[in-house]
Amino acid sequence: MGYGWEGEKVRLVPLDKERHLANALAWLNDPEVTEWTLVGDMPITRLAEEEFFHRAQRGDPAEVTFAVETVAGEHVGFTGLHHIDHRHGVGFAGTVIGRKDLWNRGLGTDVVRVRTRFAFEILGLRLLRSEVMGGNTASERMLVRNGYREVGRIPRRYFKRGRFRDALIFALERPA
Repeated sequence: MGYGWEGEKVRLVPLDKERHLANALAWLNDPEVTEWTLVGDMPITRLAEEEFFHRAQRGDPAEVTFAVETVAGEHVGFTGLHHIDHRHGVGFAGTVIGRKDLWNRGLGTDVVRVRTRFAFEILGLRLLRSEVMGGNTASERMLVRNGYREVGRIPRRYFKRGRFRDALIFALERPA
């Protein structure tokens, strides 16, 4: 394995302000990229994103954030495990592929596969949860391809782009 956690198409690497901040700002302020995320409706400033990078780089046992790069080293997005509860072995997972020209090429599916391996084998988690806004079929397919199953739905949970959207809750348990 090279630098970071590597899959067939992607590598998950530690955040590096020099390498990843400019893309984060561009992608998180792009309405098309943030159409299905909880951020992106309000402008994200350089200062706010720098503060996020500083927090992530300092380390928090309840948060792990990676930059996603291709195996060739090109930065394409971010992924993470959040609200990690080590006592119960549960974490909340999410991914953003910011490079729109690389959407629908299996990068997200590979990210989930690698992130899951990290969560189960390194962190020792037993259950991952993920939430998808209703209508985000690409993310639903990405999760299902990796063994997640829909375990619940919260009607009209999120207000995004002028309307309320359901929250679809997915879960993946580590094999016994």
